[in-house]
Amino acid sequence: MKVTGKDISFMKRALQLAAKARGMTSPNPMVGAVIVKNGKIIAEDYHIRPGELHAEALAILKAEERTKNSTLYVTLEPCCHLDKRTPPCTKAIINAGIKRVFIAMGDPNPKVSGKGIAELKKRGIDVVEGFLGDEAKQLNEVYCKYITTGTPFVTLKVAMTLDGRIATPEGRSKWITGEKARDLVHRMRSGADALLTAVGTVKADNPEFTARHRKDAKSPKRIVIDPHLETPLDYKIFNTPPETVMVVSREADTAKKQLLRGRGIRIIESEGARVDLKWLMRQLGLMEITSVMMEGGSSLNAYALQDGIVDKAVFFIAPKIIGGLHSIPAIGGKEFRTLEKAFSLRDMKVRRIGEDLMVEGYLQQTVKEKKQPPYSPFLKGEYNI
Repeated sequence: MKVTGKDISFMKRALQLAAKARGMTSPNPMVGAVIVKNGKIIAEDYHIRPGELHAEALAILKAEERTKNSTLYVTLEPCCHLDKRTPPCTKAIINAGIKRVFIAMGDPNPKVSGKGIAELKKRGIDVVEGFLGDEAKQLNEVYCKYITTGTPFVTLKVAMTLDGRIATPEGRSKWITGEKARDLVHRMRSGADALLTAVGTVKADNPEFTARHRKDAKSPKRIVIDPHLETPLDYKIFNTPPETVMVVSREADTAKKQLLRGRGIRIIESEGARVDLKWLMRQLGLMEITSVMMEGGSSLNAYALQDGIVDKAVFFIAPKIIGGLHSIPAIGGKEFRTLEKAFSLRDMKVRRIGEDLMVEGYLQQTVKEKKQPPYSPFLKGEYNI
């Protein structure tokens, strides 16, 4: 089947539509759909939130009786199974009389993977697969990791000076970066399911850890690693929405744990004072948390890298120099790596955000890790989308 520039344009439009729901569809993927007939868009839509109709079904409803012999552009393989709250999109496509379907990427969900495409082809529909697939995979990088591993996609965010410092020796860090960078961080927060930090950062700043770039912004859950429950009870994370989850040692004060539970604070108990971050990611996966944004201090950043949980790093670099041997570095810890084994980034991008620079990229794994067992509720059939 010949692919034209118009086909590319229509699929890009579908990707744009899908991205409108960033931060709203978890644990579902972001999906956009465009229906074209005689070279013109007759309907388009995107999946908004779990439990509601998928993009393809919404677009078909909008097109009404005009779908016969039309072409559908969709960013993810249409679903074909019944183990969810909405009807299979493959049935809707077939019943609508759609002639051709362009699909950006296959669905990594084992319940769908390849089966949706096979069903369409079996019914005589022309299918073009992998069309702008790289763009689609990046759009749904969170979903792709969660649905295949049962653990969340982790973004490490750091704000530091030119000399790699995140705070003065006294722990002061407000404000290293400028207003535009801070606004972008709030937008990043609203796209995540949860923020992860540790007790040192909370005690130093008494933060709200919410998304405040606009009034209707979604704020993620707050996950705080506090083995000995040192966070004062009058701090903001205990007294302002959204939900706060405390990760504590089993030996932590029982009465304080009960008090917090009574105030609606969720408690996750771990063995020992040093939390195994891989273990914690599995626990968060069981809570259907698909994405985590880390905003911790020097030690937590180091542990996250050492434990291999970081998928993406975003560094905001301010044009400032603090200096001083005892100023706090972005990545602390006692361990270090040789230059040959240093953590490195791939697919790196650099851009200016106001007066600051933002460097982002994906962690290049030096050693291929064994795939985690499937903890995801999706794979166990415990959750219907």
